[in-house]
Amino acid sequence: MAHPLFSGSIADLQQQLAAQHYVADRGLAVSLFLAIRLRRPLFLEGEAGVGKTALAGATAAALGTDLIRLQCYEGLDISHAVYEWDYARQLLELRILEAAHTLDRSTARRELYSESFLIKRPLLQAIDPSRTRPAVLLIDEIDRADEEFEGYLLELLAEFQITIPELGTVRAAEPPLVILTSNRTREVHDGLKRRCLYQWIEYPAFDKELAIVRARVPHASARLAEQAAAIVGELRSMELYKAPGVSETLDWVAALTALGKDALDAEAFDQTLGVLLKSKEDIESLRGQDVAAVLERAGARTARQD
Repeated sequence: MAHPLFSGSIADLQQQLAAQHYVADRGLAVSLFLAIRLRRPLFLEGEAGVGKTALAGATAAALGTDLIRLQCYEGLDISHAVYEWDYARQLLELRILEAAHTLDRSTARRELYSESFLIKRPLLQAIDPSRTRPAVLLIDEIDRADEEFEGYLLELLAEFQITIPELGTVRAAEPPLVILTSNRTREVHDGLKRRCLYQWIEYPAFDKELAIVRARVPHASARLAEQAAAIVGELRSMELYKAPGVSETLDWVAALTALGKDALDAEAFDQTLGVLLKSKEDIESLRGQDVAAVLERAGARTARQD
């Protein structure tokens, strides 16, 4: 049976992602393909900045559907993630009923706890039965939410339904494609992982990172793109407090291009380290280094990978 979002092959999916400037290797494309076909959530883990969040956006654009994003944080609760009642409008409606002398308990409950007073947050929006096309639901950085919230997600991920005490159970007519991400700041409970397909996203090798830079920053010179991808790979092998992610590579190349650079030089390297690195200690350890020497080490490392 064809899926309403996608009925092509794995290669077709890679091509559609590439059209959105997202470079997905075969392993990641297979996991995404299976998540779509099997209607299972996809759980992505990896270091910050390797493209987990970007995959959800690219997938929604490639499949021509909505992206609904829930950004997780400590203290996230149902009223921000799922639903809440519009208490101000309910109070106004209550006063109208009183003025009309039609107020009784059953009428008030029926009127006040109807869908017209329901504020739908991202999770409820994603499984709304009135949706004509399944959405892509991104639950971003689930490792930042509390464990209690993970427990609440189990019903949603297993049955694609949410129970609202005042209304009953809301069930998706067509389940959304759910993508969860984690930077692994803490371990996510096994019960949640068991409901998902799993994919670890590594930092890309030189060739893949270069392809990403060329796709996302096409106006950068070929030499600058190669130098940047090589240097970032070298930096990730060093003892840094926070290694740069792909997003930092893209920002760095874009910044160098904005400065009119077609190739790296010592001055540009020194002046733009704050774009690439986000730690005072890391910047100080690299500031003043011979960019030619860093490039030489990076080139040697790339040659060994080849």
